[in-house]
Amino acid sequence: MAYVSMGEDALVLNTKSFVQAHAEEYERNSYIKPEYYESPRIKRGLRNSDGTGVLVGVTKIGNVQGYTLGDDGERIPQEGHLYYRGIDINDLISGFISEDRFGFEETAYLILFGQLPTAQKLEEFKDLLNKWSELPQGFTEDMILRAPSPDIMNKLARSVLALYSYDAEPEQGGLESELFKATRLVARASMIVAHAYAVKRHYYDREGLYLHHSQPDMSIAENFLYSIRRDNSFTREEAKLLDLCLVLHAEHGGGNNSAFTCRAVTSSGTDIYSAIAAAVGSLKGPRHGGANIQVSNMFRHIKEDVKDWKDDDEIKAELRRILRGDAGDGSGLIYGMGHAVYTLSDPRAVILRRFARNVAEIKGRLDELELIESVERLSPKVFFSETESDKVICANVDLYSGFVYDMLGIPQELFTPLFATARMVGWCAHRIEEITNPRNRIMRPAYRSISKKQPYTPLDERE
Repeated sequence: MAYVSMGEDALVLNTKSFVQAHAEEYERNSYIKPEYYESPRIKRGLRNSDGTGVLVGVTKIGNVQGYTLGDDGERIPQEGHLYYRGIDINDLISGFISEDRFGFEETAYLILFGQLPTAQKLEEFKDLLNKWSELPQGFTEDMILRAPSPDIMNKLARSVLALYSYDAEPEQGGLESELFKATRLVARASMIVAHAYAVKRHYYDREGLYLHHSQPDMSIAENFLYSIRRDNSFTREEAKLLDLCLVLHAEHGGGNNSAFTCRAVTSSGTDIYSAIAAAVGSLKGPRHGGANIQVSNMFRHIKEDVKDWKDDDEIKAELRRILRGDAGDGSGLIYGMGHAVYTLSDPRAVILRRFARNVAEIKGRLDELELIESVERLSPKVFFSETESDKVICANVDLYSGFVYDMLGIPQELFTPLFATARMVGWCAHRIEEITNPRNRIMRPAYRSISKKQPYTPLDERE
């Protein structure tokens, strides 16, 4: 659905023609040779030469552990661990699962306020989140319906920015004000995504438009399924699995790209809506939150190419073709395998794989799950034989999250927005930690200029 008037068509064509003609000029004047990045002082990707991240701060929010360091600084692989405010993710999940409760709201409280809530505090927080999930009056009509977008992440970023205009004190600082704004953002994110999806379906997919209000006494996971389904129906098993996904995606340390983006933008002193919108833009990228879509696309190719899903040799042959760029999208990457920190295992993937099995059995998709498990099991061997690299790789959460969402009937365009809905909690917590840090400074890394000095040429002398 293009919003370009007939009168603009010629201008668009002329501008594209101008840019095409001058792109070569940019390349000639702006190309940087790869050897310039070989200096040990340049930490490209903010990573050290051994792959570890450049240390820029400390945090009490989340901790990601995937290796230990030996006496000589060498990385020693270990089973992965993820902690929210010092609590192991496995213990956190076991706590609410054993009591047959939904856990995302409890997790959000823990991450934002620093400790587990009492039963009374949890009920009060859940009630606040439910009430604030209703979008401001006229918001859906003015900010979503009147400017539909084919991409839900872009619409989420725009909507987060637009909430600035609906805040009576958008620039008000201080801890209490920031926590108040954070609570509203966490509450509203899923409803923004649900409404943006409904509008996208109507305008771009030519389907009926249906918008649903959040329901009292429903968890965020339940309300999301209620809101995106025409008949509002879902099972408790489905809602509990989605709730688990939200918990697993809520936080992942301060060094991941979107959390760091949020901190970097926050360090300039800007408002929370600008910082969170920037984080949404970061998460959208296929190297970050968009990776689960890449995994889903890869498995579509694997399921078509591999005739016998239980034949290890046939699966390994397909994985070799993927690594060589002869299968899949030609990138040479096995999406869903490998992580910047995790080595032997990603605890999120381990947990999701375990809980996905029950739903896969119910929905008759156990063969697909076992194919994914085979790819997880065989990829490290194929990777080593093809690349001769000694890097230890394991499945990351993206290998399973897309499959889980698909089993829940959630369309692919909502995979990353759901990730953002969960990570809103972590972003807000990192922003608040950044602004309350007594050593808060604007982040300002350096780039070494390699351009050659040249004199200014008068206009009539230029060629």
